[in-house]
Amino acid sequence: MDTGIPELDSISRQLMSLERPRKPKMLVVDDEPDNLDLLYRTFRRDFNVLRAESGLLALKILAEEGEVAVIISDQRMPEMKGTEFLSKTVPEFPDTMRIILTGFTDVEDLVEAINSGQVYKYITKPWDPNELKGVVQRAAETYDLMKQRTEDLRRAQSQTQLLGTIVKITRQPASLESMLNDIAAACGKTFGADVSLLQLVEGSGLTGAIGLFGAGNEMVTLLPQETAAKEAIATQKPQLVPYNISDNGQSTPAHPINPDLQANLIFPAVFQEQVLALLSIQWKEPRTLYEDELTLLQLSVQQVALALTCAKQMFVLS
Repeated sequence: MDTGIPELDSISRQLMSLERPRKPKMLVVDDEPDNLDLLYRTFRRDFNVLRAESGLLALKILAEEGEVAVIISDQRMPEMKGTEFLSKTVPEFPDTMRIILTGFTDVEDLVEAINSGQVYKYITKPWDPNELKGVVQRAAETYDLMKQRTEDLRRAQSQTQLLGTIVKITRQPASLESMLNDIAAACGKTFGADVSLLQLVEGSGLTGAIGLFGAGNEMVTLLPQETAAKEAIATQKPQLVPYNISDNGQSTPAHPINPDLQANLIFPAVFQEQVLALLSIQWKEPRTLYEDELTLLQLSVQQVALALTCAKQMFVLS
């Protein structure tokens, strides 16, 4: 779905092209090394396959690696049965899809595990490779769907919260500096930015009034260092600057000041055809923004522009 704004649609496509596809993670657990190797060979092309020879080792791997899309576990293992192991993963990783391999008819254990939502499917040994692949594919698709729904809800909540925060900040600003800092922080948190910077514009140039979020002791790419900032002021249109990206053997140059920077998205806050400020969202890792998120950014900077216009009555903008 497009935003209906050509500049935003172009930026959305560029951001999507920056994010490299990653294989989903899978954890396979079996006390028989031959089975582990077979499962690894079966799924290594489509998944980043992690291996464990026991439930205890598998729990340790999950603690280090974090959430995985799919877990395939043998049922009969010496230290801990598969259903017992899987039940321990539910509280921290509720969205993970769990599959049991069993060569025995442990009906009661399996029924209880399935009914409690701990197991998505069980496969009997010796398994049919095509059947197992089909089950895993459907499990991965279900996992992706659940994560997408969660992300959609998160974005919807973030959108409402961001616009409400900006309105609240601009109604009772303690000072110009605090207002700029608070708006930069709200935008940075919403869009997962490493750095968020809001800088006022006077005429065709940037002023010294800056709101900053997320910098810490790290280098910050200031807007006067970006050619795209001048372009954003001149055209009154958002600009995306990708850095240090390699694609099909072609690379964009690293940023001369901040070599860790991957992308800098610059939005002009425009009121009555006048640019009042630039909002810079900076990432050190590729980050996809959906169409509704880019539309939210556009609405947010419009709200910021209106707020800055009202603020002229209270502060001297220089």
